[in-house]
Amino acid sequence: MPTPHYGQPRYRAIAEELREQIESGVIAPGALLPTESTLTAEFRAARGTVRQAIAALREAGLVATEHGRGTYATPQQHQPDIDEGSETETQQRRVAADAELAALFAVEVGTTLMEQQSLARTSGAVRTVTRTYRLLPTERQSSSHL
Repeated sequence: MPTPHYGQPRYRAIAEELREQIESGVIAPGALLPTESTLTAEFRAARGTVRQAIAALREAGLVATEHGRGTYATPQQHQPDIDEGSETETQQRRVAADAELAALFAVEVGTTLMEQQSLARTSGAVRTVTRTYRLLPTERQSSSHL
C-alpha cells in the first residue's frame, strides 16, 4: 500500500486507516485488531512500523492492549453537545458472568468480569446508560488453562 500523502510517516498512514475502520464500525468496539503479522502483510510494512501505528492509536485512546489478549478497539464515549446542566458519572465493579456474558466471553458462568457503567444526565434527567464488560487478565489466564 503506497503512502497516500508524501512526507507523512508510514506509521501515521497505517494508524489513520485503522482509525477510520474503528470510527466507522468496521472494527467494532471491543473487537480485536488483526495480529501484527496480519497487519504487516496487509500494509506491506515492517513490524516496527505497525507497532508505531498501534502505539499512536493507543495514545489517542482508540485501542488498548492487554498482555495475552491482544489489541482491541476501545468503546468510544460519544458526548453530544454538553449543556450547562450535563454531568456524567462512571462506576466500576466486579461482577460474576451470567450465562449470556459467559457465552460471549467464552468463559464459565460465574467468572469475574469488570463492569463499567457510565450514566449521563442532563438537568438531572438520565440521558444515557452505558455498560461495558471486560475480562480481567487473570481470569483469561486461569480459564485458558482448564
